[in-house]
Amino acid sequence: MARSSAGFVAGLTAAALAVVGFLAHQARANAPQDLRGTPGASATPAASATGTPRAGRRPVAPPDGSGTGERVVYSVGDDRVWLVGPDDEVRHTFKVTPGSVDPPPGTYAVTSRTKATTGTDGVPVEHVVRFTSVDGVVIGFSAAVDGSAPAPGRAVRTGGIRESRADGEAMWMFAPVGQKVVVVR
Repeated sequence: MARSSAGFVAGLTAAALAVVGFLAHQARANAPQDLRGTPGASATPAASATGTPRAGRRPVAPPDGSGTGERVVYSVGDDRVWLVGPDDEVRHTFKVTPGSVDPPPGTYAVTSRTKATTGTDGVPVEHVVRFTSVDGVVIGFSAAVDGSAPAPGRAVRTGGIRESRADGEAMWMFAPVGQKVVVVR
């Protein structure tokens, strides 16, 4: 009796695992690209950089005075970034955590990029996109590999503008060297 019960339980367990696996596959296949979160998964650059707004809502428009055409817009006052396509459509917008040194308002261009390194605060970062420096402090966007934000009230002068890993990937795909960056208050 125990032997047949064990076989029955094993069969039910296998069937349940197969159903759960199938449902997980269906959920992943139908999830929006920005929610899939699989590192190293192949995604087209356009899909990563132009994530569609949830529930059909359009992203918040970039601030007045941020220019026209394809550009990255960074609002120092709102701690927000907009990735704007050549058609002036917002492709992606997200909140950021600024470093301790802010860039002055103006128009810049991406000067360099690094896939992975260590930030000035000692935290491993990825998708580093630099666009200026202020008094010897390099200013750029990056994502902490561990997902952390810089600690408030830090003594180290940093120019890293931290974004989430997903937003960091979107920035990386959108902003090659030379890409226009507009900083507004």
